[in-house]
Amino acid sequence: MGNMDIYNAVSAVPNSAQKRITGGRLNGMTDINPMWRIRELTELFGPCGIGWKYKIVREWLETASTGEVGAFVDIELQYRITPDADWSEPIPGTGGSKFVAAEKGNNLRASDECYKMALTDAISVACKALGFGADIYWEAGRTKYNAAPPEQDEEYTCAQCGKTIRDGKKKDGSAWKAGDIALYAQKRYDRQLCFECLGREIKAEKAAEKAGGLNGTI
Repeated sequence: MGNMDIYNAVSAVPNSAQKRITGGRLNGMTDINPMWRIRELTELFGPCGIGWKYKIVREWLETASTGEVGAFVDIELQYRITPDADWSEPIPGTGGSKFVAAEKGNNLRASDECYKMALTDAISVACKALGFGADIYWEAGRTKYNAAPPEQDEEYTCAQCGKTIRDGKKKDGSAWKAGDIALYAQKRYDRQLCFECLGREIKAEKAAEKAGGLNGTI
C-alpha cells in the first residue's frame, strides 16, 4: 500500500454526509456525519474488531469557573490492512462534549450522552490523522479549535458583578463588542467579565506589578 492510498481514499466527503452549521460559535463550518467515518473504516479495513478497533484510555470531567462541566475521552485507534496483518501503531484521539452546559439566564443543563458524544469526537480526531475529511478541513481553514468570538446576539453574564455584559469602547475609540469582551476576559482571567469589571481587574493587575517593582528597588 502506498503512503497516500488511505488519505486519498477518505479525503473527500460526499455531500450526503455533510451538514452546514448555521448557528452558534461554529456557524459557517461543516459537520461530517460520524457514520460516514465508520462506513469508510469498515470498507477499507473490515468490520470493527477485525479490521479496525479502538480502546478507551481515559475518561474524565473538568469544571469551568462558569459552572459548566466538560466530559473528555482519550482513545487509541488501530487498524490493519488485511486480517492477517499486524495491527498498526495506536493513533491517539481526544474528544470532548459538555456534561453540564450553561443556557441563557444562567440555567445549567446536564446531558446523559456527554461521554457518547465525546467518544464520537475522539474517533473523528483519530481518523483525521489518516486523512478522513481532509478536503473539508483544508478548504475551511478555520475549525472549532481556532479561537472565535462568541455570537454577538447572545447574552453573557459577568462572573464578578452578575450584570449582563454590554458593548464597550477600546482606548482608540473603536467599538468593542460584548462577545469579544467576554472572550478576552475568559482568556486573560479564566472567567467572563463586563467592561467595567475587566477594567478594574487590569488596573489592579498593573498596580500590583508596579508595587512589586518598587518593593524590589533600593
